[in-house]
Amino acid sequence: MRNKISDFKNLIERELLYKVHLTSEHDFDPIKVDNVPEQWKCIGAGNYAAVFLHLNYEEWVVKVYSRDVKALKKEVHVYQKLGSHPAYSELIGFGDRYLILKRLKGITLYDAVHKGKRIPQGVIKDVNKALDYARTQGLNPYDVHGKNVMMKDGRGYVVDISDFYKEGIDKKWDDLETAYNKIYKHTLYLFPIKIPYFILDLVRYGYRKYKNVKKRVRTKRSLI
Repeated sequence: MRNKISDFKNLIERELLYKVHLTSEHDFDPIKVDNVPEQWKCIGAGNYAAVFLHLNYEEWVVKVYSRDVKALKKEVHVYQKLGSHPAYSELIGFGDRYLILKRLKGITLYDAVHKGKRIPQGVIKDVNKALDYARTQGLNPYDVHGKNVMMKDGRGYVVDISDFYKEGIDKKWDDLETAYNKIYKHTLYLFPIKIPYFILDLVRYGYRKYKNVKKRVRTKRSLI
């Protein structure tokens, strides 16, 4: 196992990191990924990192940071505190710019709604249990939403824990669960239809605008 990890790290550093290009025009824009080497596949990209899969190491994924490398050390610390739990990935190894993580297979809740696939109640319960577990380990579940929660065979998984070190209260998952119970269960769960991405993106945009306005109103009231 140790030799396999060492071989994989050598492959990452001499091939993937050497060839791949990660760029972004603005800090809050998703990263653009270019020049992916043969046998590698980009399976996701966020605002500061992209995730890759190698065809000969399909049990692991590589998360490569393009900026804010200090956040990588914080994510390593989060995984070390989290330990082993069935609803989370595990840290296999890391380098200066990348993490090697156990691969979680499935579909995100965001993509499930897009494809008209039912999201069972058990998925929501699994995620709630996983977030409670993280709190017992001294972590603060933060920025948990439909794009970084995954489901497979009726079970729920939390894909991205990179912000669990942050302080404060984040309501994204609470709001998603409320929408699931009050709206989704009585509509799309009973009558699954495919929802285009542009509609989902409009909902996300509207949610962010609503939260920002609400935050400004609270701030203004506190100053009165």
